[in-house]
Amino acid sequence: MERRLAAILAADVVGYSRLVREDEAGTLAALKAHREELFEPKIGERNGRIVKLMGDGLLAEFPSAVEAVQCAVEMQHLVGERNADVPEDRRITYRVGINIGDIVVEDDDIYGDGVNIAARLEGLAEPSGICVARNVFNQVKDKLDLTIEHLGEREVKNIAEPVTVYRVVLDDKAAALVTPVVQGATKPAYRRWVVAAVAAAVFVAAVGGVFWWHPWAPDVEPASIEQMAFPLPDKPSIAVLPLVNISGDSEQEYFADGMTEDITTDLSKFENFFVVSRNSSFTYKGSSVAVKDVARELGVQYVLEGSVRKLDGRLRVNAQLIDAIADKHVWAERYDRELKDLFQVQDEITQSIVTSVAPEYFSAELRRAHRKKEQNLDAWDAFMRGYWHFLRFTVDDNAEAQRLLRKAIDLDQRQAKYHGMLAVTHVMDAFYGWSESRDASFREALESAERGLAIDDQNTQALRSIGLVHFFSKNHALAFSYYERAVAVNPNEAENRALFGAALGVAGDYDAALEQFETAMRLSPRDAHIATWYGYLGIAAFVVGQEEKAAEWARRTVEANPQFPSGYRTLAASSGHLGQLTEAAAAREKLQELLPHLTIGQLRESLPYFKNPDDLERYLDGLRKAGLPE
Repeated sequence: MERRLAAILAADVVGYSRLVREDEAGTLAALKAHREELFEPKIGERNGRIVKLMGDGLLAEFPSAVEAVQCAVEMQHLVGERNADVPEDRRITYRVGINIGDIVVEDDDIYGDGVNIAARLEGLAEPSGICVARNVFNQVKDKLDLTIEHLGEREVKNIAEPVTVYRVVLDDKAAALVTPVVQGATKPAYRRWVVAAVAAAVFVAAVGGVFWWHPWAPDVEPASIEQMAFPLPDKPSIAVLPLVNISGDSEQEYFADGMTEDITTDLSKFENFFVVSRNSSFTYKGSSVAVKDVARELGVQYVLEGSVRKLDGRLRVNAQLIDAIADKHVWAERYDRELKDLFQVQDEITQSIVTSVAPEYFSAELRRAHRKKEQNLDAWDAFMRGYWHFLRFTVDDNAEAQRLLRKAIDLDQRQAKYHGMLAVTHVMDAFYGWSESRDASFREALESAERGLAIDDQNTQALRSIGLVHFFSKNHALAFSYYERAVAVNPNEAENRALFGAALGVAGDYDAALEQFETAMRLSPRDAHIATWYGYLGIAAFVVGQEEKAAEWARRTVEANPQFPSGYRTLAASSGHLGQLTEAAAAREKLQELLPHLTIGQLRESLPYFKNPDDLERYLDGLRKAGLPE
């Protein structure tokens, strides 16, 4: 037997059986043209040889991994150009896998694990994609100007050890490596090849070439415990990054966001886990960020990231869990399911995380945390669309959110969170003056929240919603009781902690309020509502007569959100009492820029933050000293 080390390239046609069934003659003719005009010249140019041709693919060997990867990139781009004028359902696309291995050569054929692994890598590639083994990555990473993403370890058929897999990104850098084909080319000009290659790259992305949004470079420095922005919790800590929508349809953003939200919520129900709030994780949405930086900024050990594609009743979810401190992948998985299996996939991802990170917590807590009722998929879809609009925080989006939430409830009245979320939209109408009647909006909010709580008295969204209605209606004792219950049900939700802290501050317990807010800030260090939390702490300090601390929190409020009136209001009131009239007047002027018609009388009627009327009058007196009119 002859043995040698070689780079093996395996390529296969995507959907070959369907193409042949629908147009046998046309498909075979196109395949022949691809081989004769593109593959054979390009493989020969790169010093490779075609070992054998199969009906729907080929096997080739190269003396160099660099040559093999360069050839694969060029082949995919050239096929993309050929497909540009072909109807989408007739396009022939390929998956490619490349491995370096010790092969056995017999009668010009090749055998061995090196060949088998290349074939398995080809099966893991996306349509029009290229997957390579770790040994290939190590050879080309410093020699070719390519973006190569780490997909983690995969168990593959008939191979004893897991295979570490990487994906070659067919971006502009890859396009720049494409050179004219040596024979059979009809457009030899280099510039036109590059333009065509870029167009092909766009096509690749459209059909699913984008596997991960966030690249993970395996050789980067791991997250350092010493550089963490916060001390690591004494239990497994995790952040769930927004799953990337790769459906090619921006209207599906809500769907990917909804899956992320559900997975985060499911994980937060495990008492022995520390889960960063979605409000902080979503600040990374749409950005390419190193996992170690996410871990460092949020103070967590584990990061979950991935992508979602929803298309024609099918669902594809790619997910990987990374231990940022150990700099390793814990697991990676791809789920190809019917859309109706969405909730099962969410449960499986949650289970995979828990059993990988902390198996001793799995059985008992999973039973407690598992969703209690089956969900209607259409209702969930409407709910997530409504929630997406709610988070835009405009009068029109709030109205659209209400419409969609009512639709969700019509489709499935058993879900407490649907009613609870509808209640919050009515609270926003009342608070921001978006409805004709503030009192009517509060009544609708209370009715919706109570319906949710009647369905599930452990639903934190419904508990918080009732608490909000009572808080803004100045029924502070009732608000306190509902917020307290929400924290008891799920102490890992930052919103529960923050609202409970607000109620404690109103009641005059500044230290307890501070403790709750500090926990909320640790659970959600980059929370979009952080200015609101600082504002509540300013009120809490003012209530107990600590005007200097109140002013400090007010300054932090306006630093976090310069357009938030509450910060300027508390800064003016506190500075007025402290005799710092210049700062008080400046804060009052900014407050009046934001709210030109604001008066002492209006605030006396509307401010919900003071349980004791004397505290409110003292606050108003500080504003009076700052120059706010009666």
